[in-house]
Amino acid sequence: MPGTNLIVPVVLWGKHAPTHCVSSIYMSRDQKTLVTGCYDGQMCIWQVDPETLKMTPRCLLVGHTAPVTCLSRASIIQDNNYIVSSSEAGEMCTWDLVDGKCRESVKLTQVHTNIQAYHMCNSDDLRLFCNGYYAEILIMDPFSLEILFSLSSKMNPDWISALHVLRPSSRKDDVVLAISITGTVKVWSLLGHENKQSEPIYENESKQIRCLNALSLNCCSYNQRTVLIVCAKYCQIYDAGDFSVLCGITAPAGERWLSGDFLAPDRVLVWSTEGKGYMYKLPANKLRGRAVISSVPDHKGFHGPTVDHDSPVLYGILAHTDNKLLSCPPSMRFIITSVGGKQRRLLLRGDSHGVVSVWNVDAAATPVAGKPTYAPIVLTSLSLAWTEMNPSPVGILDQLNHLDEPEIKLTSSIYILAANRLVVGREDGSIVIVDATHTVQLQLLHGKHQHSDDWATHQLLLGHNGRVNCLLYPHHVHQRYDKSHLVSGGIDFAVCLWDLFSGSLLHRFCVHAGEITQLIVPPHNCTPRIQKCICSVASDHSVTLLSLSERKCVTLASRHLFPVVTIKWRPLDDFMVVGCSDGTVYVWQMETGHLDRVLHGMIAEEVLAACDETLTDDLGGSIGGGGSSDMQGLANPAVHFFRGLRHRNLNAMRAATQRGLAALQTTGQQGSAGPLAEPIRRRAPLTVQGFRSNPADPESHILFFDIEGLIVELLSEEYSAMSPASLEAAGLISSEYMTMAQLTRSASPDAAKRISDFFGRVKDKAGDMERILKEKDKHGILAKMKESAETMQTKLQAKAEQLKGHLDHKDETSSNKQKRPKDVTLAEPPHTMEIAQILISLLHAWGLDPDLDRVCESKLGLLRPMVPVCFGVVSRHGHMAVQLPTRLNDWTDACNAAPTDPILTTSGLPPELLRQEKLTRLFSSKLHWELSTTLTTNHLLSIVALANTLMSMSQASFVPEQEIARKLHRPSTRSTSSWAGDEEREEQLAAQQAHIKQGWSLLATLHCVLLPDKVVAAGAKNFKRPQVEMLARRWQHHCLEVRDASQALLLAELSRLGPKGRKALVDNWAQYLPLYTHTESINPHASQKEPAEKVTRVQDEEFEEEEEEIVRKPSSLAELKRKQTTAVVLLGVIGAEFGQDITSEGAAGNKRRKDGDVGRKSSVVEGFTLSSSNNLARLTALALTHLLLSPPCARLPAHTPLRRAAVDLLGRGFTVWEPYLDVSHVLLGLLEMCSDADKLVPSMTYGLPLSPQADSCRTARHALTLIATARPAAFITTMAREVARCAAAQQSGQPSAAYLALQRGRAEVLRGIELLIDRMHNEVAELLVEVMDIILHCVDQSHLKSKGLNEVFPAICRYNQVSHCPATRRIAVGSHTGQLALYELRAGRCQSLAAHNGPVTACAFSPDGRYLVSYATSDNRLSFWQSTAGMFGLGAAQTRCVKCYSTAPMADVARLNPARLARLVWTNSRTVTLMLADGSETRFNV
Repeated sequence: MPGTNLIVPVVLWGKHAPTHCVSSIYMSRDQKTLVTGCYDGQMCIWQVDPETLKMTPRCLLVGHTAPVTCLSRASIIQDNNYIVSSSEAGEMCTWDLVDGKCRESVKLTQVHTNIQAYHMCNSDDLRLFCNGYYAEILIMDPFSLEILFSLSSKMNPDWISALHVLRPSSRKDDVVLAISITGTVKVWSLLGHENKQSEPIYENESKQIRCLNALSLNCCSYNQRTVLIVCAKYCQIYDAGDFSVLCGITAPAGERWLSGDFLAPDRVLVWSTEGKGYMYKLPANKLRGRAVISSVPDHKGFHGPTVDHDSPVLYGILAHTDNKLLSCPPSMRFIITSVGGKQRRLLLRGDSHGVVSVWNVDAAATPVAGKPTYAPIVLTSLSLAWTEMNPSPVGILDQLNHLDEPEIKLTSSIYILAANRLVVGREDGSIVIVDATHTVQLQLLHGKHQHSDDWATHQLLLGHNGRVNCLLYPHHVHQRYDKSHLVSGGIDFAVCLWDLFSGSLLHRFCVHAGEITQLIVPPHNCTPRIQKCICSVASDHSVTLLSLSERKCVTLASRHLFPVVTIKWRPLDDFMVVGCSDGTVYVWQMETGHLDRVLHGMIAEEVLAACDETLTDDLGGSIGGGGSSDMQGLANPAVHFFRGLRHRNLNAMRAATQRGLAALQTTGQQGSAGPLAEPIRRRAPLTVQGFRSNPADPESHILFFDIEGLIVELLSEEYSAMSPASLEAAGLISSEYMTMAQLTRSASPDAAKRISDFFGRVKDKAGDMERILKEKDKHGILAKMKESAETMQTKLQAKAEQLKGHLDHKDETSSNKQKRPKDVTLAEPPHTMEIAQILISLLHAWGLDPDLDRVCESKLGLLRPMVPVCFGVVSRHGHMAVQLPTRLNDWTDACNAAPTDPILTTSGLPPELLRQEKLTRLFSSKLHWELSTTLTTNHLLSIVALANTLMSMSQASFVPEQEIARKLHRPSTRSTSSWAGDEEREEQLAAQQAHIKQGWSLLATLHCVLLPDKVVAAGAKNFKRPQVEMLARRWQHHCLEVRDASQALLLAELSRLGPKGRKALVDNWAQYLPLYTHTESINPHASQKEPAEKVTRVQDEEFEEEEEEIVRKPSSLAELKRKQTTAVVLLGVIGAEFGQDITSEGAAGNKRRKDGDVGRKSSVVEGFTLSSSNNLARLTALALTHLLLSPPCARLPAHTPLRRAAVDLLGRGFTVWEPYLDVSHVLLGLLEMCSDADKLVPSMTYGLPLSPQADSCRTARHALTLIATARPAAFITTMAREVARCAAAQQSGQPSAAYLALQRGRAEVLRGIELLIDRMHNEVAELLVEVMDIILHCVDQSHLKSKGLNEVFPAICRYNQVSHCPATRRIAVGSHTGQLALYELRAGRCQSLAAHNGPVTACAFSPDGRYLVSYATSDNRLSFWQSTAGMFGLGAAQTRCVKCYSTAPMADVARLNPARLARLVWTNSRTVTLMLADGSETRFNV
């Protein structure tokens, strides 16, 4: 789920600027941003100063895979910072320039060469007019990137080579002028109401002219009478009326024209492939008229006879002074902007050296004699910006560089998570292996490690001559490979196999005749021999399979005529399918190395596609539902083709059917897996990715910190060290639920034994959780880390340690280290704590709270950053924005203004390091939080979630000594004998632990609550607030710590907004609240069109900036859907937390909010108060219940975070929603969700992610608890009503859905009632009869045969008004109204007696069950009742009052606690004693 993942990328750029060969260039209207796209597919965002046009590279956008050919603005609004980019591969993206997030991306079959953004009449925002390698003109929406409609040609349809859209001054419609590559000019006029449904829109007129392959077409905006068409060799001015040529300009010798534009009615600017701009004056007699402006085409003299001296005159050149040769034509763009009300015209150019230059055209616009050349006013490039940086940006292996030697460039890298090793190949053929977390700490953080020379020890592997191109660690991809094997490919044609631990070269494969470009692991369902191979690709177009175990080449596939582009596999047919760059496909047999066939054209593409169809997932079944994808594939001819081949290969066919069956069986069983979410692959907490923008560049490195992976890893380590008993003691798992579940099942004679076994099992099960995790984690890290031999060794070691006591522990480990000096074992656990330490140190806002900083350094062991960190943002579709280190140059002013720390000035550091330190401090306290709202949100979420996780762990500090103490002190490893100093040590540790927990708590509070005010106080002008909607999306994130963090942050942000801000937010989002009636879903029209996966993704999507919310309507269905889900959650949260409590006493509300009723009323958001005019609460409540109750479907699956959020909010804000809810429906829906709970769902504090089903169940159970405690009466009466309904339905023999829900949720109801009796004794007392109805419905009656009620459900027996007689199997309940309810369990019926005038205080059956005595303080009466059966047990049993006694009235003081008012105890079968609260006892006889 790419969107919900919290990933924090951090980039280490290194000393060399990335190559940036510019392919397109764009400047925003407000001249604050310049964007360049390059041939490698990246885009660079430059910060521009509008006055001086000084540019600083700010951020690199990564996402396109091909050259970026077009850049265009996306909105008419001045400060709306969105642009659209399009690449040669047909990819289009909409980017947010503020934080570099990709908002939308599509891949079209059409490739654009040109995009013009134009504001059409009747449309609220821009439309993109695109032309390219296809025969239409596409009109697209810039935000949803959907094709709105297209313009087609009737006359000689062909590719459109250039177009121009304009609105003629006298008309209301828009005119599109275009020219096709064959030279046909066409004109369309658009009225603005065109859409996809309208029939094809053909041109209004067309005319053939002699202009072939035009590059651009521009209409003069000053008089709309002349058109400039530019071709490579010449450009011509045409008359817009009849397209006759007015005059032409041929290109200077050796140059070709690129494009041009009008500067005035009689001036044009044309630029050439050499990157020069030429300004020409057009002959005035060609444009004669009363005035040039009003020149009219029908004027006779408009086209005068052509005379020689009428040719255009060159009057100025815009060019670079040095005339450097360019490797490819530059990208140039002419723009007209305005600064301070004055127009400014600029010519931009970006060239193959990455240099961006800007000419001021206005300065050169007046003709001067002698054709002067004008130099650019601004000239800059990435590499220039890089050289300005002193000290230069950090790289990941800077500790290996010496000042006097030239730096060795890093060319390839791979990160091995299990061993925490970074393997880096370098330009000189050496491979360096280094501890990853240590080397990162060296580059980025201050600390003791900076002073020791050999802190990050490294190994060198020498074996290649020349650059190391690629590295592969096969074991990481699949377990079947040896975990010590590392494979590298170099420029020396060789593939080397290394032993990772000893560093020795095991084998050198020299098979290829070109440098190695790629190393791949074949799929795991190949034949056993191929499974031991890896596949290597080289630049001589050959592909080999090299067997690592046999140390020889199995297959050499080398007859490809063109470079190899893709390699696909058909493992079951033993085919390797190789696609080349010219579109041919070679099919090789892997075992024999025989070339089976060569395919071209369509069939080649289909065969490649067919390989994709049967891509198998990690578990060996096809990805489609079990083996079904094979069936769907039958329609595809290419699959038939493979089937035909398969007849030679019967074994493969059998294997396939078996695999299909196995896959079908496994998919069937998945529902019964345990409650914990077992990720197939554990998410890696850290990955280090080599990153380069151009093959020639040295690598930069991106560290991806995966917050969720990190939290899971930390908690797994923590929980695995705890025994089941301590897990339960810590309240992480609970067995109380089990007792309830057991009550609802029928009791057989050996039930007691079963229950005790069952509890044993529960305890074991908790212990098994970790084991299950490990087993399910077959591909996971745990398995990688522990080989059986190693675990045996560690077990023996642990035994030895326990015997020796843990005093010699330190010597033990050190002697162990000396035995294996160079060897890096994989037995050490993943360095999760170190990774967490680095991440929190980088994210923490140092400098805002000096006291807390001291605590962080001393107690928690955080380290201060040394350099301002370059963060990144990962957005949807895997696109990414990474900040460039050069944005520091932008902050010099801020840095100079900041006060200098006196300690720094006296430290004797060189000035540039002093400046860097100052900048770093400024960055972490202030600038970091001014970058963008997305970064602020992600970073705050990450750090709060991590701080909470570490707070929940015992003794989680990064201080090394404490780490050791904590490891020694895990209760599970302690030996039983007690040591002398142990108690003192216990106390010290406990105190220390309290300090550490408090430290984490302070850290979380700072970032959650205090940060905004502190940052603003520190002088931040534009603090970027966390985005409310991004937080709302994560309200029920599947990772509990992230969920808690986002809820805390969201509530903090909402309360900070204050009533006004909340009101604005509510008004803003209320329009998106979906209107549900009781029958239809969100928008009925969408249900047909919308693909299912879009909907399941709906929760993962991320958000756009809030500012433009108010301006733009949602542009696509998917976006509307996204907005609706967010609106429901956001309004639900505001309603539940800040809405008005409906009843005046506000009992439940005040429990949740300590500030009493007055405070609540003032913070209420209008619209959530109970008034008839405002039905916002009603709509929100309806939406939430709809989400709870709507049946699972493709558009809303059963267990999504959205549904969980609705459940959670219904529980939290029940008092607000209650008037609008059908309470019984809601409760039954929740019960339905809880009904799977007998699979031992852990409690709300258990941190590891659960499976979606268990998670929904846990949330629903929590919501039920909240509802029950908020409105006990509503809960009990509704439940009793449902029970009665069920009983009636049962008799009529038609069990309803409600009945089934109640049956399945019985345990949950009992738990709720027990909780209520516990917490709200008096409220329940008023509804005892209803409670008993519910209990008797939910408890299986067979339990009451053998045992008393006080054993079965002890909670209810706390009430003196309840009595159970096991002998006659009757239960009596005295009600609040003075009735006595008698339940006869044998007959299964209940009769009611009017016993007293007021509430019954107590009642009790005599031991033999013949008499029942009842007492009420209200009328001071004690009554004896006797049931007489009819003759021989026939007829109805009558119960009548045999005797009545008047009792002394009670003292008023004693009445204050009705629960302890009076008890009745039978001393023998005829005598009863009344014990009053004041201690007096009275005896009565029957």
